[in-house]
Amino acid sequence: MDIINMHDAKTRLSQLVDKAAKGEPFIIARAGKPVARVSAIEAPEPGAARRLGFLKGQIQVPDDFDRLGEDSIADLFEG
Repeated sequence: MDIINMHDAKTRLSQLVDKAAKGEPFIIARAGKPVARVSAIEAPEPGAARRLGFLKGQIQVPDDFDRLGEDSIADLFEG
């Protein structure tokens, strides 16, 4: 794992983050002493976790939502 001094890390941050995202972590050192490890964040599997309530306050579900179109549906089965 590469050790990068603070000054170089500030100068080349975009390049270093791109490398970390590709699976090449690195360590940032200050005065030769390691202070931080930078590595890619593992993305969750699609559909693995649901974010319940993320649209709260942005949409409104009508009170009769579960009865919408019930007359039309009943007509289809009565004929």
